Amino acid sequence: MPNKTNKELDALISLIDEPNEEMYLAIRNKISDYGIEAIPVLEEAWLSSKNDENAHRLEDLIEEIRFNDVYHELKSWAQFQSNDLIKAFMLISKFRFPDLDEDKYYAELDKLKQDVWLEINDNLTALEKVKVINHVLFDIHHYRGQPPSKKSTLNTFFINELMDTKTGNAITLGIIFIAIAQHLGIPVFGVDLPRHFILAYMDDMIPMKDVEDYKESDILFYLNAMNRGAVFTQNEIELFLKQMKIELKDDYFLPCNNRTIIRRLIIEMIKSYKEEKKSEKAEILEQLLTALD
Repeated sequence: MPNKTNKELDALISLIDEPNEEMYLAIRNKISDYGIEAIPVLEEAWLSSKNDENAHRLEDLIEEIRFNDVYHELKSWAQFQSNDLIKAFMLISKFRFPDLDEDKYYAELDKLKQDVWLEINDNLTALEKVKVINHVLFDIHHYRGQPPSKKSTLNTFFINELMDTKTGNAITLGIIFIAIAQHLGIPVFGVDLPRHFILAYMDDMIPMKDVEDYKESDILFYLNAMNRGAVFTQNEIELFLKQMKIELKDDYFLPCNNRTIIRRLIIEMIKSYKEEKKSEKAEILEQLLTALD
């Protein structure tokens, strides 16, 4: 940041203790206009602050700027980059971990893709291709679904914690599976099934299409990422929905787009925050959800 900008920002931050609420809000808005570039200066001010109220104001402002940054990036993704599922997964993870080392986790994902690519070829059947992905993801790299004895916890929703602990939930494991498969031209997509997120393997004898163009007849089988990529059929989905007393709808059997996957991820995070009595975080995520509209 240029020195002039630093001086202007420092001057504004020095006024953070302004007692007049209207003037304070004007100062806060001007600082917020600097965007993410203001964060290091604000953090430095927060660390050196000896006044609790000032520290609280600085902390709130840092969170607001970070939220706005993620919100606008997610909105741009939804409009222009929604084919890149991992990009949105990274953005959601930065909501909780703003200093997330994206390069580290992209490298980890590239390693997964590379390991699958080395073992796969076009002569394999659809089931054989799935077997290769499952072997690499669950046997070699030891990814797993969260143990059933535990409730869904927040640490399964973020790419860094997923990759560091090798433990995820149905959506986050599904996102990784989709990213690996689609990178290799394998038509695996998400299915927004109530109470459980699953995957659909589409007919790979036809060119890969936009997800909205697939029909139910194009589905070869379904996959459960939480159960080490186990294969199952439409009949088992119907049985599951009947057991859950959920009305059958076409959308529960058809592949969904990436915006729907990310929306489902955020909704499940909101539920977990509410379960943990963190209503403020849940409310912020509900605002973030509007970036996908």
